Amino acid sequence: MGRKAKKNDSLPGSLDMLILRTLSRGDLHGYGIVQFIQQSSGNELLVEEGSLYPALQRLELNGWVDGVWGVTSNNRRARIYKLTPAGRKQLAVETRQYAKLTLAIARVMGTE
Repeated sequence: MGRKAKKNDSLPGSLDMLILRTLSRGDLHGYGIVQFIQQSSGNELLVEEGSLYPALQRLELNGWVDGVWGVTSNNRRARIYKLTPAGRKQLAVETRQYAKLTLAIARVMGTE
């Protein structure tokens, strides 16, 4: 029996970065973003709609993603999100901050 993804309390602070990273691979609709994050995390991270769509709106308002209405491969109407050049720059900033933070935590935990 497969493992079910679990809700991760640390995800909200990382969600923007995870979405930007996901979209750096190509344009996707919301469900595709959720699937990629869940699958690429080994089913450890679950992004719920109640978190995803507000985050996408926020990213769009910041100019980091663009969303346009389109049709999915299942022939369903959906909003397709694309990373903007400003979003690529923000992803680089967040990636550097993430690397610093994880290194600092590793030092405190004695694993560095």
